[in-house]
Amino acid sequence: MPAEPASSAVPAERGPAPSSAGPVPADAPSRRRITTELLIVFGLSLGQSGVYSIVSLTEKLTRGPLGAQTTTLNPVLDEREYFDLTYQLLDILFALVPVALVLFLLSGHGVSAFRRLGFTFDRPLRTVGFGVGLAAVIGVGTLGVYAAGRALGITTALVPAALESYWWTVPVLVLSAVRHAVLEEVIVVGYLFLRLRQLGWSTPAIILTSALVRGSYHLYQGFGPFIGNVLMGLLFAWFYTRTRRVMPLVIAHALIDTAGFVGFALLGPAIGIGT
Repeated sequence: MPAEPASSAVPAERGPAPSSAGPVPADAPSRRRITTELLIVFGLSLGQSGVYSIVSLTEKLTRGPLGAQTTTLNPVLDEREYFDLTYQLLDILFALVPVALVLFLLSGHGVSAFRRLGFTFDRPLRTVGFGVGLAAVIGVGTLGVYAAGRALGITTALVPAALESYWWTVPVLVLSAVRHAVLEEVIVVGYLFLRLRQLGWSTPAIILTSALVRGSYHLYQGFGPFIGNVLMGLLFAWFYTRTRRVMPLVIAHALIDTAGFVGFALLGPAIGIGT
């Protein structure tokens, strides 16, 4: 589920997985440094998106009923094919820079940031299985929340993909889905959980904060997607507290967005709702 661009039934597993949580460095950063770091990371990524999303929702509300408006995801960035492709790829690449920053900040002293976050393919069958299961649960729930939001007039009409039909359209949409999945799950679940835990926050407070942050940067789509993403955030954050593995969340998120983006691009025109 994509964020607003800036200027965008799971089996329980008790306790953290030793291979994914990883040791905590002896010279852990101070509370002030952690707080400053959080503000910088989110100011460069999803926190910034949340602010733009709130402004975007406010602007939409001043225009008229949300139900009469449309929100387009993955829009055309240039009328010329290869410039559009270039802009699309650059947009995906630079959106992932905050993820690189987070991995850098969490690495060092012999500690792998990938393992600390559970951003690995350890136990691949189990990892993929969890991802597919989460995607199935969230996918059905997303459709229900969207339908309810449209019926109540609190959700804009969503166009998941508005790209022209080129040879690269589907690969770019898949990359876009993976981009959203990696950016959101690594930062708003794995990284946020680790840092807030170091600040002494309780698990319920972290889960709720993670879910509300996730919902905030989807407000540009209306109140329905905000509610839906908060519910998704609660489930994903709860799952992470039980497994300490972010990779299943990335897989689930990527599958959901890929189905929405590519499915709309391929089937939308056939059923009369393509762009």
